Amino acid sequence: MRFSIIAILFCSMIAAHAQFRAITPAKGGQGNQVYSPGLDAGDYVYISGQGPRRPDGTLPKFFDAQVRQSLDNINAIVEAAGLTLEHVVYTQVYLDNMDQYPETDRAIGEYFGKTPPARAVLGVARLPAGHVQISAIAVRDMTDRQAINPPDFKWTEAAAPGVLTHDQLFISSMPGSDPTDGKIPDDPAAQVDMALDRMQDVLRAAGLQFSNMVFVNPYLTGKIPYRVMNERYARRFEFGNTPARATIDVSSLPGGVQIEYTGVAVRDLNQRRAVRPKNMPPSPTASPCVFAGDILYCSAKDGFIPGPHGGIYATTTPHQLRQTMRNLLDNLEEAGMNFGQVVDTNVYLDDLSDLSAFDQVYKEYFGAVLPARTTIQQIAPAERKADNEDHFPGLEQVSFIAVRHGSHQ
Repeated sequence: MRFSIIAILFCSMIAAHAQFRAITPAKGGQGNQVYSPGLDAGDYVYISGQGPRRPDGTLPKFFDAQVRQSLDNINAIVEAAGLTLEHVVYTQVYLDNMDQYPETDRAIGEYFGKTPPARAVLGVARLPAGHVQISAIAVRDMTDRQAINPPDFKWTEAAAPGVLTHDQLFISSMPGSDPTDGKIPDDPAAQVDMALDRMQDVLRAAGLQFSNMVFVNPYLTGKIPYRVMNERYARRFEFGNTPARATIDVSSLPGGVQIEYTGVAVRDLNQRRAVRPKNMPPSPTASPCVFAGDILYCSAKDGFIPGPHGGIYATTTPHQLRQTMRNLLDNLEEAGMNFGQVVDTNVYLDDLSDLSAFDQVYKEYFGAVLPARTTIQQIAPAERKADNEDHFPGLEQVSFIAVRHGSHQ
């Protein structure tokens, strides 16, 4: 019986992998034994965070050249998937020096021209290589692809406020500043409301509303209290039916803002379904995972042990990661899925010096076709010391996207 169960599990993993295709550009790419440079999941191609290393491993000396090389690396993966830059609908840009944002914006604007994708930009403490990293999502079916520009919407970025595809809406990061003059109010609650109001403007321009949201990234600095952010955020969504969410502390944001929101919405509400394990109470701020058709967006998880006296007790990054993957698997299994159907992951490390140890555990959970992945250290490392209740600080966090096989093949 044990052999039969293992055989069935193995066959299901092989079947899952058969639906996906790892994308490696002809001249090589920034993947390794733990992630694919790109992952073709059918309707969408997920592109790992691309730093500025050239195919020969060298780094350009000047920042502008680093941005352009990162974009060249994305383009090489897009072309290897049989697509063009016009198919890119969303990018995520990470900078270790926000003072270089104007230069970044200018280079990206020149690169994408008249069809810019939606985009989020955030400042981080450390990147795997160089001073910039960019990840991307490309759509294969260009039907209904269009930029969403709300009327009377003040927007100067080299990105579309939103990009609509045949089934989803990708929303650029919306800042917590006054849309008329760019000023940042002193009140954190007002900042949160302004960012959410801007997101709502993009949704309405696409004929959607907050109930269509399937995933949200709040990015915030230490000047925005979590309590305030969560209280204002929860007002916009139905209790227990919120989007999946990855709330990420960052070092800085463009324009000196302290909070921004980016996310994804599904066009057809009939294709939206929240997934919550039975032993998990409903939340006013995040669903564990939410389906957008066959695509499953999952909230970020860390090594928190749920239940009575819950908390993070493991004291090393690899040990915390094992609990994180257990928590993620609970959500996958509730959705009737497994790790073989994960197509894209975002990894947030307390200290990038732990990356090698992290990878040794991470790679145990995936098979022959590896998901795309983006890895960053977003803020300065925490003090690795237990509190009075023996809880340890979180040293890693992981969110992902998975695809259920059906029409997306």
